[in-house]
Amino acid sequence: MTHYQAIVVGGGLTGSAAAIALVKSGQHTLHLAPKGAPDRRTSALMMPSVDYLERAGLLENPDSLGHPLTQIRIIDATNRLIRAPETLFDAREAGMVAFGWNFANAKLLERFEAVAAALPDLVTQPLAVSHIASDDTGHHLTLSDGSIVHSQLLIGADGKNSLVRSSAGFKVNETAFEQAALVCDLELARPIGGTSIEFHYPNGPFTLVPAGGSKANLVWIDRLETLNAARSLDTEAFTAKLVERSQRLFGAIKVLTPSFIFPLSTLSVARPGADGVVLVGEAAHAFPPIGAQGLNLGLRDVADLAGVLANADRTQPDWANTVSRDYANRRAADLAQTGSMVDTLFRSLLAEMLPVQALRAGGLWALKLLPALRRQAFGIGMGKR
Repeated sequence: MTHYQAIVVGGGLTGSAAAIALVKSGQHTLHLAPKGAPDRRTSALMMPSVDYLERAGLLENPDSLGHPLTQIRIIDATNRLIRAPETLFDAREAGMVAFGWNFANAKLLERFEAVAAALPDLVTQPLAVSHIASDDTGHHLTLSDGSIVHSQLLIGADGKNSLVRSSAGFKVNETAFEQAALVCDLELARPIGGTSIEFHYPNGPFTLVPAGGSKANLVWIDRLETLNAARSLDTEAFTAKLVERSQRLFGAIKVLTPSFIFPLSTLSVARPGADGVVLVGEAAHAFPPIGAQGLNLGLRDVADLAGVLANADRTQPDWANTVSRDYANRRAADLAQTGSMVDTLFRSLLAEMLPVQALRAGGLWALKLLPALRRQAFGIGMGKR
């Protein structure tokens, strides 16, 4: 049996960032990162997340890997009785160059892996976990090659179906939606520059995110059967559907990559840490891709874990339990606020009740007309604390 101070389970962006943060805090760490299919999605990281990546040495220059998001444009494309106004948010109004940057997940992961490879106290293995048992000494993990490893602190970054979470007995609250998300890359005849454009339809937004030059990343949320029907069309018919959904504002559209569809749900735990186990990323929380909160929230998990570790007294025999408890306390307010915000936003987009539609439209009118309120919304949306 091989002993480590900490083990991170999960090879995605949040897991990689967590493993690096642990090593930089002085932990001899094992990162279990089995190779999966390439992640063809993109992530819009807001400025607090970009700032953390730069401080942590995970990113030198955001322009080298990503594309700046300078504006957010919201267009109510429904035919409802009460419609919201078209609204434009500009980063310059908040005194910023950009709200954040849009990154290809695969390129960002390559950067994280390059940083990890240069850390001598980080051991990375492409192995899965088959069993976890915990006792007073810590956590014993049986790996897919039959070996057993042990650690005092265990980090679950293994996604919605987290084995770490279920083995530790965390209770989960999960709600599945009828909607799903279709993603692919597009080339537009008329570029969108640095503006992320959201067309709000009755079953979710159709969003074009800047990807540099005339390219854009599409995130189309709708009922699963609608998306499956669209994807089954031939190239010409599928492209015509995209032109229609984008209100013909950008001329001809060319599809550059295969489209992928994934179901949408919300997932949360009452507390993301206990008994020497810490949950980060989608092991602790998952949302529909509304308001660009998914990976941003996961990186705030990692930043708070790093903060807790910086103050941890590892001479104490129960230091891992203390870390998990302090982490859970530190994350409570942010997880509650963000979870409530995203859930409210998503449900308000889908609501057919006139009072809810009126509240949503009134809220966007207020954001459009009141600069002070708009600046406050900027801060909440970017996860400033």
